[in-house]
Amino acid sequence: MPHLTSHSSPLTCSSTLFIALILICSQPNRSTAAAAANATGRHRQMSFDYYAKSCPQVEQLIGSVTSQQFKEAPVSGPATIRLFFHDCFVEGCDGSILISSKPGSKELAEKDAIDNKDLRAEGFETIAKAKSLVENKCPGVVSCADILAIAARDFVHLSGGPYYQVKKGRWDGRISKATSVPPNIPRANSTVDQLLKLFNSKGLTLADMVVLSGGHTIGFTHCEQFSSRLYNYKGTKQPDPVIDPRLLKALRMSCPQFGGNKDIVVPFDVTTPFLFDHTYYANLEAKLGLLASDQALFLDPRTRPVVQDMAKDKQKFFQAFGAAMEKMGMIGVKRGRKHGERRRDCSFHG
Repeated sequence: MPHLTSHSSPLTCSSTLFIALILICSQPNRSTAAAAANATGRHRQMSFDYYAKSCPQVEQLIGSVTSQQFKEAPVSGPATIRLFFHDCFVEGCDGSILISSKPGSKELAEKDAIDNKDLRAEGFETIAKAKSLVENKCPGVVSCADILAIAARDFVHLSGGPYYQVKKGRWDGRISKATSVPPNIPRANSTVDQLLKLFNSKGLTLADMVVLSGGHTIGFTHCEQFSSRLYNYKGTKQPDPVIDPRLLKALRMSCPQFGGNKDIVVPFDVTTPFLFDHTYYANLEAKLGLLASDQALFLDPRTRPVVQDMAKDKQKFFQAFGAAMEKMGMIGVKRGRKHGERRRDCSFHG
């Protein structure tokens, strides 16, 4: 879905809408049911207190980094949450998104796939800092995959969202291929059918899909992700008739059809862009969805009831989001040396 720059560059602010950073939300595919089925047998070995003896202070260590990052570079929040989505949907939640491509290698790693070019550096930096601190206290014990899952939860909570427990015990995957990314990432213009196919292939339901899309309550994306809705919707040379006219006018000011600033970003949630709440769903009801794939969730009769349900009740959304994140966090989990490793440096495999 949404995309942003993967290097740290100053953000360009639009005068019309709050402009700043980026977010999450993408949903990949690895061999369909195999991913979900593969993980099921391993769930039993994961637990909330997995590191109780080997690294009892792991959550506090990671928490000290996430809270600091949230203060110094708030974009770290949506960037890390999005990183977790991208990790889980490609090859499972195994930290493979963090691996750097080998210099001189013809085969690029996941993070260098075109679809991942806009993953912001702040997400990777957060995990690297947390890993360094954890390694210092508990060398060779905690996986990068678990650190990413915990950090994503921390940022949901720091942004005003729910605090939910994270099951731990993931090992880090050894495979990271850019070619695995495209079939597994939802597009800004994905239809509900395409989204459902992708989410179902990961063992996630229609309700999970709508709830996880609520991650777009924070974060930002570039104009290119939705500009066709403003000027040439489905080749009509007209805007998408569904967009609220006031939003259309504001977005056109931020994102001109030609010659605009490519660094400008726009919030997914135009009403409370920095707060993790349920306003995303009310925005869809009011035709204020930014991406075609977001607005489609309200337009489609299969997903609309879930959107309406979440829009009505913030606590219900929070509870559902925590449960869906836990479920997503189990996709394709690796366990044991046969299937994985515990990387000392998250960016380096081997």
